[in-house]
Amino acid sequence: MLLSAAGVGTNQIMRQTGKSKTCVWRWQERFMQEGYDGLLRDKTRPSRIPPLGSDIAERVVMLTQTEPPTETTHWTATMMAKAVGVSASSVQRIWRAHGLQPHRVRQFKLSKDPKFIDKLRDVVGLYVDPPAHAIVLSVDEKSQIQALDRTQPGLPMKRGRAGTMTHDYKRHGTTTLFAALDVLEGKIIGRCMQRHRHQEFIRFLNAIEAQVPARKSVHVILDNYAAHKHPKVAQWLDRHPRFAFHFTPTSCSWLNAVEGFFAKLAKQRLKRGVFRGVVDLQAAINRFVAETNHDPKRFTWTADPDKIIAAVRRGHQVLDSIH
Repeated sequence: MLLSAAGVGTNQIMRQTGKSKTCVWRWQERFMQEGYDGLLRDKTRPSRIPPLGSDIAERVVMLTQTEPPTETTHWTATMMAKAVGVSASSVQRIWRAHGLQPHRVRQFKLSKDPKFIDKLRDVVGLYVDPPAHAIVLSVDEKSQIQALDRTQPGLPMKRGRAGTMTHDYKRHGTTTLFAALDVLEGKIIGRCMQRHRHQEFIRFLNAIEAQVPARKSVHVILDNYAAHKHPKVAQWLDRHPRFAFHFTPTSCSWLNAVEGFFAKLAKQRLKRGVFRGVVDLQAAINRFVAETNHDPKRFTWTADPDKIIAAVRRGHQVLDSIH
């Protein structure tokens, strides 16, 4: 266009730029129609692949929400492409556009506890507004922690290769971790025991009794495991009036704050750990608890209980419609 403005002819422009006459005319015409803005970018061209009709997308979405015709549990892109008559990439684009992920599944369990709302508000109330001159403890057991030893040493991580460990292992026994999370301070009271009966639970309660200051009342949040409701545990509570149990609703272990500590323990210490015996495993767990108590972090509840209650109600409505 600068050459054209200078009065250079078309043939001379072709020789200086190395472009064809059609190309020179095309840009001159675009400048006349769109001005300077028309020179900043090339025109968009139609795709070589014709767009799919809306009926194809609707059919893909409808089939995705039904059971596949073969002996499989869910649709795959290849299977859907063969059923509809389009490419697998087209199926994937439709799934992305509609937020469908048939290859993924999430586990859930709705509580059927008739006192679900009361128990939920009771536990959340302890998290958000704990009583004065009291300690709130989230208590649970992580049972059947295996002391696994690998058959061969793992190879160290290096450039281009992740750390490795053998797929097979040797079992050296199991242990059970009883843990109590202090919601206000974030510290852990932990004890490893061989079993998780009511006898071991009472021993753990005695350990809590010895460690918590005598002048403070203790509110214990725990689940509905049978050992927690054993008659002898009830007798222990009668002898220790400063302790009060607050049970989570059935099928609501996610409401127990100590589960977060168990997940952290499993991910950071147990999953890749190599233990040559139960004693080695228990020592590693005790060291992890000590490190957690060295730099504790207070537990903070952020979820809105009203939204949880509404979501559970919607879930029950869906289940009732399915039944």
